[in-house]
Amino acid sequence: MALGELERAVMAQLWSAEEPLTVRDVHDRLERELAYTTVMTVLGRLAKKGLVRQERDGKAYRYAAASSREQMAAELMLDALGDVGEDRTAALVAFVDRVGPEEAEALRRALDTPPSGTPRPAG
Repeated sequence: MALGELERAVMAQLWSAEEPLTVRDVHDRLERELAYTTVMTVLGRLAKKGLVRQERDGKAYRYAAASSREQMAAELMLDALGDVGEDRTAALVAFVDRVGPEEAEALRRALDTPPSGTPRPAG
């Protein structure tokens, strides 16, 4: 699920917030010439996509990201990988060819560590 530029900007504000934000909070933090209703519409769409949690606070709603930035990035990468069809290996190789040395090393470490956090035995 790809996000538009404004959706990404709204998500960035939610991720950087320490507590859920109102539409007004997000609107003010964006520091752009946008209508309040535009921000309200974007937040509503993000909530329908399941990317944002919406909770009632009196007459207003407060919004928070449903997952961390890292979790969402992982989901987007998995979605993209699913879109390639059968040749996932070629897509992964092309991805690894484009990342920098630090990212490549982080991938190596991640592949050498099982989800439980315990290093896999060598060999």
